[in-house]
Amino acid sequence: MNLILLHPDDMTAADRARMTGRRLRHVLEVHRAGVGDELIVGMLNGRIGTGKVIRLDSSFLEMEVRFDRDPPAGSLLTVLLALPRPKVLRRVLHSLTVMGVKRIVLVNAARVEKSYWQTPFLEPDAVEHQLILGLEQARDTALPEVLLKKRFKPFVQDELPALCAGTLNLVAHPGSAETCPGMLRQPVTLAIGPEGGFVPFEIEMLAALGFTPVSLGERILNVECVVPALVSRLYLSLS
Repeated sequence: MNLILLHPDDMTAADRARMTGRRLRHVLEVHRAGVGDELIVGMLNGRIGTGKVIRLDSSFLEMEVRFDRDPPAGSLLTVLLALPRPKVLRRVLHSLTVMGVKRIVLVNAARVEKSYWQTPFLEPDAVEHQLILGLEQARDTALPEVLLKKRFKPFVQDELPALCAGTLNLVAHPGSAETCPGMLRQPVTLAIGPEGGFVPFEIEMLAALGFTPVSLGERILNVECVVPALVSRLYLSLS
């Protein structure tokens, strides 16, 4: 935890915060902070600053806080991701948040198992937990937007045109002869399919909206590998 992320409910005064639970345990066990120490803090969807510990024991932590700078800018990248396996989903949400992606669209696809949509990891609190962990890691405060789209065709036909308007549209597709570009300085919508990629019908629908199939070479990567690989190729110039 490189940043103690505060919520409005933590504030007991304009410059005072009080917390318990997971964050308190982290301060005690990892930071090993004491009264008088300063920690990096941030307000959820707000600014970053420092918090000086003024009271601390095993039941609560109280800090004097000040917020004096903005969080890092988010990337211009929107990731359209076919819903992965539940355990992979948690790690991918965390990774995308760490890398500064601020809009994540989880979509259905022909190769997505129907049971994946029943996972408790898609509950709002579970999704937010992974996003929070990513923000704490990256010293960021701006919570990403996560959209769930369970019907591929209606989403692509009715909603995706407006969502991807004005962006460079790319779809990761195994076997594509065109290499994923890098060093871009424009908004990008990147579609990433399930293991094995989107089926031809789905590729055709995306292509009709101007999505160009791209790859990273001959190797077929799993979702955990391809997401950070593709995002990092675009991310340095999009951050």
